[in-house]
Amino acid sequence: MIIQLTPEADLKLKEMLGNKPGAVRLIYDTEGCGCAVNGVPGLQIVDGAAEGDTAIQTESSIPLVIHGKQEVFFEEELKLDVHAGTVNFRLTSRNQTYGTNIIATDTRV
Repeated sequence: MIIQLTPEADLKLKEMLGNKPGAVRLIYDTEGCGCAVNGVPGLQIVDGAAEGDTAIQTESSIPLVIHGKQEVFFEEELKLDVHAGTVNFRLTSRNQTYGTNIIATDTRV
């Protein structure tokens, strides 16, 4: 999987990571959505990769990961952008928009 980060998205994620070590995990959240195939994309700032996570290729210095079982919900090539002046991210591919108001949640300990 490859995610192209726009310069604005890269900067926003770096600001959110701050000086603490961490990684950004792309998730497919199915909590409260009815069943496992209905869900919404999300971003979590985590301490690091967990067992079962796969690295996402990117040109950013920020480590991006996804749990291997959730890769099936996304296309191979994605783009992550951020709305100017907000913390809302937009995840798209050539074929669809996955979300336009994605929030990155810091779950680090």
